Amino acid sequence: MTSTRDGLNPADMASAYEPSAVEEALYEWWESSGFFKPSGGRTPDSPPFCIIMPPPNLTGELHMGHALTTAIEDSLTRWHRMLGDDTLWQPGVDHAAIAVNAIIERDLAREGISRHDIGREAFLDRTWEFVRKSRSRIAVQHRRLGASADWSREAFTMDEDRELSVRTTFKHLFDDGLIYRAERLINWCVDCGSAISDIEVEYEDEPGAFWHVRYAIADAEGNPTGEDIIIATTRPETIPADTAVAVNPEDDRYRHLVGLRATVPTNGRLVPIVADAAVQIEGGSGALKVTPGHDPVDFEIGERHGLEIISIMNPDGTMNELSGRYQDMDRFEARKAVVKDLQEAGRLEKEEPYTHPVGHCQRSGTIVEPLISMQWWVDAKTLAVPSIEAVTSGRIKFVPERFERVYLHWMENIRDWCISRQIWWGHRIPVWYCDACEGVTVAIQTPTTCEHCGSAEIRQDEDTLDTWFSSGLWPHSTLGWPEQTPELAKFYPTQVMETGYDIIFFWVARMVMLSLYNMDGQVPFETVYLHGLVRAPDGQKMSKSKGNVVDPLTISEKFGTDALRFALLSGTSPGNDQRITDDRVEASRNLANKLWNASRFVLQMVEPGDDLTLPAPGTGAIEDRWILSRLDTVTEDIDRLMRAFELSEAVRQARDFFWDEFADWYIELSKVRVRAGDRTAIPVLVHTLDSILRLLHPFMPFVTEEIWQRLNAVRPDPDGAIALMVAAYPQPAASEALAQPGDTAARLVASNIATGASRPQPSRKDAEAERQLGAVQEFVRAIRNVRAEKRVDAGRWVECYIVGGDAEETARALAPSIEALARVRPLHVVASPADAPTEGVVTSVLAVGQVVLPMAGLFDLAAERERLQKQIAEAEAEVARQESKLANESFTSKAPEAVVAKERERLDTARGRLDGLRASLAEMG
Repeated sequence: MTSTRDGLNPADMASAYEPSAVEEALYEWWESSGFFKPSGGRTPDSPPFCIIMPPPNLTGELHMGHALTTAIEDSLTRWHRMLGDDTLWQPGVDHAAIAVNAIIERDLAREGISRHDIGREAFLDRTWEFVRKSRSRIAVQHRRLGASADWSREAFTMDEDRELSVRTTFKHLFDDGLIYRAERLINWCVDCGSAISDIEVEYEDEPGAFWHVRYAIADAEGNPTGEDIIIATTRPETIPADTAVAVNPEDDRYRHLVGLRATVPTNGRLVPIVADAAVQIEGGSGALKVTPGHDPVDFEIGERHGLEIISIMNPDGTMNELSGRYQDMDRFEARKAVVKDLQEAGRLEKEEPYTHPVGHCQRSGTIVEPLISMQWWVDAKTLAVPSIEAVTSGRIKFVPERFERVYLHWMENIRDWCISRQIWWGHRIPVWYCDACEGVTVAIQTPTTCEHCGSAEIRQDEDTLDTWFSSGLWPHSTLGWPEQTPELAKFYPTQVMETGYDIIFFWVARMVMLSLYNMDGQVPFETVYLHGLVRAPDGQKMSKSKGNVVDPLTISEKFGTDALRFALLSGTSPGNDQRITDDRVEASRNLANKLWNASRFVLQMVEPGDDLTLPAPGTGAIEDRWILSRLDTVTEDIDRLMRAFELSEAVRQARDFFWDEFADWYIELSKVRVRAGDRTAIPVLVHTLDSILRLLHPFMPFVTEEIWQRLNAVRPDPDGAIALMVAAYPQPAASEALAQPGDTAARLVASNIATGASRPQPSRKDAEAERQLGAVQEFVRAIRNVRAEKRVDAGRWVECYIVGGDAEETARALAPSIEALARVRPLHVVASPADAPTEGVVTSVLAVGQVVLPMAGLFDLAAERERLQKQIAEAEAEVARQESKLANESFTSKAPEAVVAKERERLDTARGRLDGLRASLAEMG
């Protein structure tokens, strides 16, 4: 670990904060100093804290959603590191199988070739080249966002260690009968050329039609009965693959047809008419054409009735030889051809417009085609049982809690998971087929011979595994599993899984299932924190196709990384979306500048030889007691909010305390004392600023560290920390916790004391100081309000009387500060209203007393009276005009009601203004 940063003069600070001059150098110092690595904690008993970074896809660059993830996870990581926990933020990246495979295939297509032209090895060489470049870009971006992850441990879903974990899991699941190979109906993406899982299908409403088709009825021997049954379908191109007609057994219209046969109108094939409860009596025509090879519901009906399965479509979306005359047509071209043929044959009863949800591939956007295919499957139903128990027992908690029900509903209705993909980029399935004995070898290490007959004539399965299979192992594979590493023993289970709510099924559910299986029932994480989406300023989802994607690094370069992070954090709440705008980021940049300038002022006030020892609790100036009391309360609130994952409220409280209380009030109050030669405010200024920097550091790491380095040169950290990011985080006061042992804050503090998370200080909560200073604030605000209402020149000094009531003593003690803050002189602090003038004054009555300002001191009375009289005349004329217009019956009877109402509203406004002006004139006497 290097020493504290050299060359920083505490008093030598630029007039404005320049992020570009700070961020890169600070980050390099943090990383080279080893601050991102687990330290073992502040004491031998320090608990572990681990977050596993959701691995970004290697498809290009990070987007605003990644920036939000980084801001949240880095804030939690930095907070726990400052608490003294043994902290690990485990980074990594995902190979994004289908997405990256598609990028390389598109590149090849632009060259006029396909992956099959260059072969698997050359294709993978090109893919690895792309991945290395993309991975390097993403690493730079993460660092630019301030991510304090342990980069020495960065994992990749396709590296050797993760390959071992993938093969080990596959082998164990296969041996336990939880992975199997079967020919079943799958979701096929024509564009990706691969099977995809159910949750990779997104449904969008699309205009289409219901084609009502006549199927001729035949008896059991195939003789026509002269009767037709009308069937409605949205996919006439699949009619050549029909192998039955189904009706509901309770449908009186068709009960007599069960057991007979129907003629497929495109090819004359006779198929059975079966009774099945899956057919809706009220849906469509009440009869269903059954196409087991091209529809999931039909496939299940076919299994129940032992129907033939016919597949008439090729993997590229064209029709095959089983479709008859439609062979080689594109599926949508075939749809038109089938409809035309039905029409010409008199078999089309009618065509009815119909909008319905159609499944699309999440990656390519192509309409998904249900196809029969031989694939590898995971028995998800069996794995779901312990995954449900882990949540219902409370071992895994969701934030926000409502997503627990979403998770459980999906788990309770889960289907087996198709894990094989017909692409080349990804983990190749660890299965080898023997050409000699047709045996199947499943192995962790690549075999050279068949385990059944010993033949060397074996070939590996061509398919690869679903990306989510390897990322589903992330919580334990990144910590070294299947090896029993020290990191696995220390950091598993992890404490928090933080990710977007949109991948609760894709990723969270898979991690729970596979981790429980591999880790002997141990949950992968204790809490699932789900954040929302970052949307464009107009509320739309960001996408390249819409052209509304915001590059986080562009924002960072314009406003600074701290500003971007703070804007994202202040707008986030668990499970809810947010909109990001330049105005929000600019407001956060203003906060960084305000913090910089306030700190610059404090540091410039400190002189060599100043005693920086804080006064004892309950002693010292009232404003010192007030700010230290407020600091205690804010520290306690932020601790509670962080533990509840309410980060947006935590950052709001930290910001409001700094800006609204410390900068706007305490610094201004301190200026008056210091200028008068009273330097007792200096230690309180330094301590409070130090605490504010610590409170804000997890959210705004760069500006706080840069300032703290200068502050640490003035007052070295009591624990010897040389960087703010490893200094102790402020904790709730010890004495209050001990006084209220049943309180939540007390339990938290007791835990922190036991683990050495920080050094709790004696409580400085001071209700009397807060009450007294609150009264002074009310007096100052009341004076400022009168000045604003009367448009008193900002530089003008005005006479003022304060009737102090219970706050009289405090008002007298802080009279110089009140004078400076409210620009009043002379200031008279009196005990009773009788001691203040009552004529020609403006009086503001407050709960804590009164503020009385003689009007003669506010402005030139004669000039103000003349101004008011002129405005009253103008207002009277406006009222008269409006009254005349509304008295005109021709106008009120003929004009639209809305226009008349608007004129009445204008009259009311004019009358109100006139009353106000007359009152102001009367007030002057």
